[in-house]
Amino acid sequence: MQISLAGRCALVTGGSKGVGLAVATRFAASGADVAIMARTRAGLDQAAEALAAAAGGRVVAIAGDVALPGDLARLHDETMRAFGRIDILVNNAGTSRTGPFERVTDDIWRQDFDEKLFAAIRLTRLVWPQMKERRWGRIINVLNVGAKAPRPASAPTSVTRAAGMALTKVLAHEGGPFNVLVNALLIGFIEADQHVRTAARLGVALADYMKERSKDIPLGRPGRAEEFASLACFLVSDAGSYITGTAINVDGGLCRVV
Repeated sequence: MQISLAGRCALVTGGSKGVGLAVATRFAASGADVAIMARTRAGLDQAAEALAAAAGGRVVAIAGDVALPGDLARLHDETMRAFGRIDILVNNAGTSRTGPFERVTDDIWRQDFDEKLFAAIRLTRLVWPQMKERRWGRIINVLNVGAKAPRPASAPTSVTRAAGMALTKVLAHEGGPFNVLVNALLIGFIEADQHVRTAARLGVALADYMKERSKDIPLGRPGRAEEFASLACFLVSDAGSYITGTAINVDGGLCRVV
């Protein structure tokens, strides 16, 4: 299926690497103007070069921290100045934080809520009015399968992601009459830099780590960021115009909850 996003303007947080970069790259290759945000300038510049090679439209890279309301306001304003509107928002930024409940401090809880749930709330609140006014908008909240099936010692991430799933449904109901569609994509185990770091921290070979983590996945392998991006691109296109309020597992069958 050929999917065109020509004439659309997209904003992707956490867009300098991994899933975020794959999504931004697919959007750009499909013709969209794309703005990405991440914390480090060096990583952003490298990502912007990669996007420019695939781009059918304009590319903007903005440094900032999604946990800071002021940075989100600046991100929104700079993107609006560059493109004039935001048609598509992908709330992707967020680091996985997990541990036994009794060891999760108030500071860790607060940081996780700011980086994940409140970042999505604040940025959506900024783009929402102009999407409603133009009666066209697409929002994707990137979560993980712990939102549906939390494991022991998975707080605070599983809790903030579950809240993100509830937010998705609330927004889908409110946005529906204005053709603003809101969906969540739930990651299982997808190849990413964080797994390289985890394998190194555990002192095991990356191939062995990936093989062990894939044992419970029915497809028998980790997902690729490009596979995730393909579904995201479909959902934000006109081809996905009757899908809203869903939370889709992108996990090779890993999650035991549909």
